[in-house]
Amino acid sequence: MTDAQTPDMRAAAREYDDAGLCVLPIKADGTKSPAVRSWTPYKVTRSTAAEHDQWFPADSTAGVAVVYGAVSGNVEMIEFEGSAITEGLLDDVTEIMAASGLGEEWEAILTGWASGSPSGGRHFRVRVDGAPVRGNTKLASRLARPEEYTPEEKQRLAEKPNARIVRVQIETRGEGGYGLVEPSCGAVHDTGLPYLRTKGGPATIPTISADRLDAIHEVCRMVDALPVPEAPKTAPRPMPLPDGGLRPGDDFEARADWQEILAGIFKPVTTRGGATYWAWADGQGGVKATTGRGDADRLFVFTTSSDFLAEVPYSKFGAYALLNHGGSHKAAAAELRRRGFGSEPVRRRLTPAPGGPFSDGSAALDPDAAPEQAHGHTPPDLQVVPTARPDLDITNEADAIDGVLDLMRTDQLPDLYKRSGGPCWVHHDDSGNPEVKALGTDNLRAYLADHLTSYTVRVDPKTEMETEQRELLMPKTCGTILGRKDWPLPPLRGIVTSPVIRPDGSLLQAPGYDRETGLYLHPRVALRRLRAEVTADSLARAKDIVLHKMLADFPFEKQSDRAHYIGALLTPILRPYFHGPTPMFIVSSTSAGSGKSLLKDIFKYAYGSSDTPWPENDTELRKSITTQLYTTGQPVIVLDNLPNGYTVKSPVLSALLTAETWGDRVLGASASVTMPNDRLWILTGNGLQTGGDNARRAMWVRLDPNVPDPDQRDGFKVGDLRPWLRANASTVVAALVTMVRAWIAAGAPLVRTRKGDYSEWASMIAGLLEFLGVAGWMTDRADAMKQDSETAEWAAFLIAWAERFGAETITAGAAGSTLAEYVPRHPKTGELPSANALGGWLKARDGRFFGDLRIVRVWDSHRCSNQWRVEAHQRAGAEQ
Repeated sequence: MTDAQTPDMRAAAREYDDAGLCVLPIKADGTKSPAVRSWTPYKVTRSTAAEHDQWFPADSTAGVAVVYGAVSGNVEMIEFEGSAITEGLLDDVTEIMAASGLGEEWEAILTGWASGSPSGGRHFRVRVDGAPVRGNTKLASRLARPEEYTPEEKQRLAEKPNARIVRVQIETRGEGGYGLVEPSCGAVHDTGLPYLRTKGGPATIPTISADRLDAIHEVCRMVDALPVPEAPKTAPRPMPLPDGGLRPGDDFEARADWQEILAGIFKPVTTRGGATYWAWADGQGGVKATTGRGDADRLFVFTTSSDFLAEVPYSKFGAYALLNHGGSHKAAAAELRRRGFGSEPVRRRLTPAPGGPFSDGSAALDPDAAPEQAHGHTPPDLQVVPTARPDLDITNEADAIDGVLDLMRTDQLPDLYKRSGGPCWVHHDDSGNPEVKALGTDNLRAYLADHLTSYTVRVDPKTEMETEQRELLMPKTCGTILGRKDWPLPPLRGIVTSPVIRPDGSLLQAPGYDRETGLYLHPRVALRRLRAEVTADSLARAKDIVLHKMLADFPFEKQSDRAHYIGALLTPILRPYFHGPTPMFIVSSTSAGSGKSLLKDIFKYAYGSSDTPWPENDTELRKSITTQLYTTGQPVIVLDNLPNGYTVKSPVLSALLTAETWGDRVLGASASVTMPNDRLWILTGNGLQTGGDNARRAMWVRLDPNVPDPDQRDGFKVGDLRPWLRANASTVVAALVTMVRAWIAAGAPLVRTRKGDYSEWASMIAGLLEFLGVAGWMTDRADAMKQDSETAEWAAFLIAWAERFGAETITAGAAGSTLAEYVPRHPKTGELPSANALGGWLKARDGRFFGDLRIVRVWDSHRCSNQWRVEAHQRAGAEQ
């Protein structure tokens, strides 16, 4: 311990300031609170020398603290509480660090700048290189002991006996946090004792790479002693068989060795007490997992880069099932039984002999096609049937309902989820496309018949012998379950068909259900294995495949059309990463054969798309939208082949395109459902235009081949695109994902772009395309009016008005009679409006700009009527 402790708080503040740290004053009242009205600004802006002079005068009794995170140069503090020091956790962590290849970095942290707290704790600082400092994080804790309870905690336990009283042992102070430092003393801490420097100082804080610091955090987590509840999918509770036999999983749990199970993935690096610490099989990256902690010998994995879920306890059987059978306990148990684990389970069940009748026709649902006839004292109509699925006694209906809900709660009913409207499952149509099926009574009954063994118990009144008879749940029981308000099932937020970016920036690429996001990944194509990091070479190859081969020969009218299509093509991968809706993409061309269908098919081959014809009216359009959102799993929905020259003008479509969720009544049901509007909407046709509010909700992709017979073109870089896509779809998806991952790895830079309700998405795509070197994003705003029939028509009318009348105020009738050739026609009849009708149209557009001109209503109190004039927009900086 160093004796050079100075009580000069101003000198201490100067030392910390010289080291680039942000300093705060601390109240001398034992609360350890900042002695400023608000310290929030100092989370982002360093305090100044002038403020230090004010805070720490010569006779100051205030303490001093350092704000951690970016404001202090990316510094983090690792704190071991006094109890952790007393109980030897610092020694344990130091030993594990050395064994896992982190000894050099840990020694640098221990000796860089270390302090002792008044309560006997130890504080160590580290500067993080390569990533932002995380927020305050608890790394290790334990349950408080009875002798440590405060009076308040004792009262809490008296009120809630099952409450957990926790003592944090190791934690960090990071972004947005602060910690007291030496020479704070006296009344600053409730003990009255000082903070003391034990090693180094602020000028000798070591710099550690972000990935190595993550490994250090993982080691600290390994000494966590909080009891972790068992996870049913990974650590099934032992369930003895009715005949006293042994299940394969339980037998494997008793006989298997962790080193054999984890071979090729992890290798043991050290054992301390009953716990073994594991690193990657190649020994790189430090400790990644432990076994043998606590009473149950469970595997805890701390990295998110393996097949295991982080911080979840895995039994040996659960780990074996995950690594060898995709997490299927049923398949794992069958394989282990084949290898000689466990005993053959038998159960006496009142089941007819082969060929005999079976109540309610459910013989086909029994798992055993040809059960053997029982022998001995078993009645002649009893079979010995192996039991491989959960058993459920449904003799009492209330117990049956509770039992089904408990199986849902403990994840023993696979591939069952909930969404708006009730329980559902994901299945596949004849083409292999994913669909979501909401369960009715018959569906649930059939599902339960496939996934559990339900039975009723009968008692023979003569012998008082109990027998179990296989029965399906009654329809009314299934109806009661479906009639609940909620179900203990994982929520299904949606289906994705390619790897996607989670909201935290990580990549979802494992097929199946993802608990973190509630998304179900059903790949449209076989997924290629992606490297952990995106290299410059892989990004260059990805851009070449997408930009310079697949899209090279499309006759985009302008750069903006190409940029918009690429933005649309990347959006499904980014969809979970941002909030809010996306606009529709209108793929329009000057003539048939220009390539619209090929652009649409790229989505189909990469992600899967649902094509639906353009409905006749808004009622049919609403039904179509609801059906697509509720039942289909394709991320792209195409409203295909609109009539030639059609004007897209639909209030239903306008409402859809600005809504994050869509609510409607499902066809054939009385209940309403609410679904996330997470699809990409694409419209295709020749010579399309927009009208009404749809113009602001559209992104244009226009094709112009500029040749007489565009379908006769040849000499393309990839030849015939559709066969090329069939052969290379997985490569295209990998390339698209690589482009997005490279942008994420670069910090996901944004380019602020205004697009109304779509600004968040538009700014992300603008940043992504600029990163990829794709020009033209949203540079067609000046041309958008040409595609909007209503805007173009009214703009021409107001231009003619301004040229004829200037700023003069006139009646609607005068405008209509004088400017008849420019007056907008009735959208249905094509006729000129009457003076009253034109007045109504003008009133509806009062104050709205068409180009740089707008209609302004002027009330004529003398005639008690509206008059009108046209005003030009005065842009900033223009002469008044």
